[in-house]
Amino acid sequence: MNIGLIKEIKVHEYRVGLTPDCVRAYVNAGHKVFVEKSAGVGAGFSDEEYVSKGALIVEDKKKIFDDSDMIIKVKEPLPQEYDFFREGQILYTYLHLAADRVQAEALLAKKVKAVAYETITDDHGHLPCLTPMSEIAGRLAAQEGAKYLEKPFGGRGVLLGGVPGVKRGSVVIIGGGIVGMNACKMVVGLGANVTVLDISAQRLAYYDDIFGSLVTTLYSNRTNILNAIKEADLVIGAVLIPGAAAPKLVLKDDLKTMKKASVIVDVAIDQGGCFETSHATYHDAPTFVVNGVVHYCVANMPGAVSLTSTLALTSNTLQYGLAIANKGLEKAVSEDKNIRNGLNVYMGKCTNKPVAKSLGIEYSDIEF
Repeated sequence: MNIGLIKEIKVHEYRVGLTPDCVRAYVNAGHKVFVEKSAGVGAGFSDEEYVSKGALIVEDKKKIFDDSDMIIKVKEPLPQEYDFFREGQILYTYLHLAADRVQAEALLAKKVKAVAYETITDDHGHLPCLTPMSEIAGRLAAQEGAKYLEKPFGGRGVLLGGVPGVKRGSVVIIGGGIVGMNACKMVVGLGANVTVLDISAQRLAYYDDIFGSLVTTLYSNRTNILNAIKEADLVIGAVLIPGAAAPKLVLKDDLKTMKKASVIVDVAIDQGGCFETSHATYHDAPTFVVNGVVHYCVANMPGAVSLTSTLALTSNTLQYGLAIANKGLEKAVSEDKNIRNGLNVYMGKCTNKPVAKSLGIEYSDIEF
C-alpha cells in the first residue's frame, strides 16, 4: 500500500502522524511511504531522518494525495484539503465528526473510508489512540488554567497553591475520566482545593481511594455543578461521550454566578465543548471572555507539546495503521472489532452510531 504522511495546516499544530521510526515499520512491512516536505519539523523530525528510514519526500501535497492509498494525519482535514481526497481513499486521523457537520458532509460526499483515532477501542472497551492525548490535555488543562489565572493573562490573580496564611485556589473538574484524572493529579500537586464531579459512583470511589481527603468528590448533577462553579477559580471541562457531541453542562447564564475573571478550560471542545459559551480557539489567541469568565478552548491543546504528543500518539496508532495497510481496510475491519469501531465513514455512509446520532444522519451497519 502507498502511505501518505501530510503536514498539518491547522493553526499552531506541530504534531505529525508518523515518526521516522514509524515510517521504517511501514517500509519493512513492504509499503511505500510518501512524506510531505517538512511534515515533521514542528515535532523535531527532519526530512533527512525520514529519508534515512526509507521515506520519499514530496513537496506537492496534492501529488501525495493522488499517489497514496491511505492518508495519515493527526488532526481532521480542513476545508482547503477536502478536494484532494478521492473516492475509496483511506483517511486515518482524529476526526471528531460529531461536532463538525461540514467535515462529515465533505467526507461523505467524497466517499472516503475514514478511520478515527478517537473511536478505535481495545478489548476492554478503552480508547487506546485517544488516551495518550487525553492524558496530555488533562495535564495541560491544569497548566494552562493556572497560567490564565494570572493577572497579566486576564485572570483573577490567584496562585492555585496559595501560600501560608492565604487561601488556596479552588479547582472544579467536571468529568472523572482520563482527562479529569490527569488534570486532578496536576492541580493536587499544585496544592489547590479540588472538587471532581462525575456520574459514576464507581469512578468517584476510585478518586477517593487514590486522593483521599485531598479531593472532594460529588455526583455530577445540575445542583452540584452550579454550587461547585460558584466557588471555583478554575473549572476544567473533561467530559467525554465516545464519538458523540459533548453535553452542555454549564450554560451561559450560569457564568453570572461565577467569580469574575475566573477561568474555564474546556477540554471537550473537540466534541463541541461542555460549556454552552465555548467555541474553538487556537494557540495564538487561546482565550476569550464571556460574562466576565475567561474561556480557554484550544481544540488541539497537545499540539503545544508536539514532541511529547507525537511520540505518545504514534506509539498507539501505529499498530492499527499497520493492520489496515497489511490486510486492507475491509479485511482489517472484518477481523478486528476494535478497528471496526474506529470506522466513521465508508463510501458515502456513516458507520458510527454516536456520530450519526449527533449529526442527525442515517447510520449504516455495513457488513464486511
